[in-house]
Amino acid sequence: MRLLFASAAILTLAAPALAQPPSVPLIERAKLFGNPSKTAGRLSPDGRWLAWIAPRDGVLNIWVAPVADPAAAKPLTAEKTRPIRSYYWSPDSKTILFVNDKGGDENFLLYGVDVATAAQKSLTPFDKTRVEVINISRAVKDRILIGINNRDPRWHDVYGLDLATGKLSLVLQNDGGYAGFVADEQLVPRLATKQRPDGGQSFYRVTGGKVEQTPFATIGLDDSLTTGPSGFTTDGKTLYWLDSRGRDTAALIAQDVASGRQTIVAQDPRADIDGVLADPKTGVVQAWSVNYLRDDWIASDPAIGKDLAWLKKELKGDIAVTSRTDADNLWTVAVDPVTAPSATYLFDRRTRSLKQLYVGRPELVGAPLVPMYPEAIPARDGMTLVSYLTLPAGSDPDGDGKPSHPVPLVLFVHGGPWARDAFGYNSWHQWLANRGYAVLSVNYRGSTGFGKKFISAGDLQWGRKMHDDLLDAVGWAVRQGVTTSDKVAIAGGSYGGYATLAGVAFTPDAFRCGVDIVGPSNLFTLLQTIPPYWEAGKQQFYKRMGDPTTDVGKALLRERSPLFMADKIKVPLLIGQGQNDPRVNVRESQQIVDAMKAKNIPVTYVVFPDEGHGFARPVNNIAFNAITENFLAACLGGRAEPIGDALKPSSAQVKEGADQVHGLAAAVAAP
Repeated sequence: MRLLFASAAILTLAAPALAQPPSVPLIERAKLFGNPSKTAGRLSPDGRWLAWIAPRDGVLNIWVAPVADPAAAKPLTAEKTRPIRSYYWSPDSKTILFVNDKGGDENFLLYGVDVATAAQKSLTPFDKTRVEVINISRAVKDRILIGINNRDPRWHDVYGLDLATGKLSLVLQNDGGYAGFVADEQLVPRLATKQRPDGGQSFYRVTGGKVEQTPFATIGLDDSLTTGPSGFTTDGKTLYWLDSRGRDTAALIAQDVASGRQTIVAQDPRADIDGVLADPKTGVVQAWSVNYLRDDWIASDPAIGKDLAWLKKELKGDIAVTSRTDADNLWTVAVDPVTAPSATYLFDRRTRSLKQLYVGRPELVGAPLVPMYPEAIPARDGMTLVSYLTLPAGSDPDGDGKPSHPVPLVLFVHGGPWARDAFGYNSWHQWLANRGYAVLSVNYRGSTGFGKKFISAGDLQWGRKMHDDLLDAVGWAVRQGVTTSDKVAIAGGSYGGYATLAGVAFTPDAFRCGVDIVGPSNLFTLLQTIPPYWEAGKQQFYKRMGDPTTDVGKALLRERSPLFMADKIKVPLLIGQGQNDPRVNVRESQQIVDAMKAKNIPVTYVVFPDEGHGFARPVNNIAFNAITENFLAACLGGRAEPIGDALKPSSAQVKEGADQVHGLAAAVAAP
């Protein structure tokens, strides 16, 4: 389906009719994208405390409660603007540690808050610094290891942090340009990694606080995203690897440190080993997961195996063990039913009993949430694209994963691109399905989790074979009767935003409209503005995207940049951007907006001055999605909750095209 432009105005098209049953309630945006009531529940190592993240005065903060009395929870932090999204228990259970940035700049600093007194202090009070946690060990209770790049923004030096005093002690100064360090459970750095000119990595032993000059292991580009050390056992005698050398998918390998002998613990030809459960005392791996179509846990320890089997039987949905006490008698376990909000339970291994701690989004209990269907879609060259399909309620009466009639489809593309989509509850899928759309997410070549050949098949294929995979998935959906070729939109963030721009610029007849969130438009300027602390990964970008230091690379990057084909865009486009984005500079969005304006091509452009790479503040997420669903309603004909006053509490600045989205101009003009 082709949309035509007359001067600067989009010709009005009749929206495709939807058969969304009128009895299906509209789920409010705020219930899907507002703050969860609770999330990230974890036990303290000593088993006395529970912590979680929950709103305090509308901003996500850390709360703590006695395990015996979760109802006695109290807020431990008092962030006023930027939500806390992750935290760590100190090994002695006296302190909670968390990182946060300012306005999305990704200069994450480390803070500590005392559980007993709620006294908070900045543990890394530096400017323009990004802190990395190297190791928090159960064996050493009074210290942790962190990396700090305040001396040279490209490289992190290793520091010990005394938890009682906050004193930092230099452990290893990174003068050698090492990408990272691995420490044992005594907090002694044992390994250093360095990027190679070929895009691979070299691994060096650290002895006596100094990095040896000769690497003991090297890997090439093909193995670089699927191979690396995973940590030591508590006694330091065994080093675990996730390792694809000599095979396609990453296996779990146990290496005897003294002899160098390696033993395969687990492997699967379909997908990489994805995660592990290790004994809190010994560090020995007891179970591992493989995520092909869905996540599957396999145990080597009989007791752990029995517990996992019992939990799987009792809890209806995919389970994840999210914390374990030092004594290993208590676990927190999260369950994801997909068609209901996720919940977190306290599991007592001694009595094999479960107690529900909370439901993450209780406001969604009873909401018309719909299933997700894993699909293995063939690409044109025979590769298998693991994908996930969600359908509108009522469109699939027999529950076979195919609608009884074609419906409009949103192709929602994941970022990275070296990441993956997975099975589970997905707010975007549920929201768009509730508005009347099928939603398809595709693990295109270059996605991680499916072995090194699948990743390498995406090398130098931005906007080409990676994009072909997306088109092939849409073609599959059309052949299966999920949708029709004239009722497909494309949307996504980061690389997904790039894929959106590529879709509407390179294949302008393939999509009816596009939603780009923090997507790069010019790959050459993207590589020019990556953060300094990504220096170690620069060769990876060059080898997998195109080398801007060579004429051939420059030509390739230009050819694959949607900016230079902006004049081909002829369908409605919505762009969202964080002003402080350190990965995809705001210039990436501004460039293509300017190019479209120069050709009198309409575009709607929204900037958030207090956000970075994506929108962390719920009010901003809700504001952008209010615009998005009304944009899509005009494009695909789905339902939409009116924009109303959704923009008021946000920082949204509508720079262009307010008149292109129903209700947006009025929302902008409202006092």
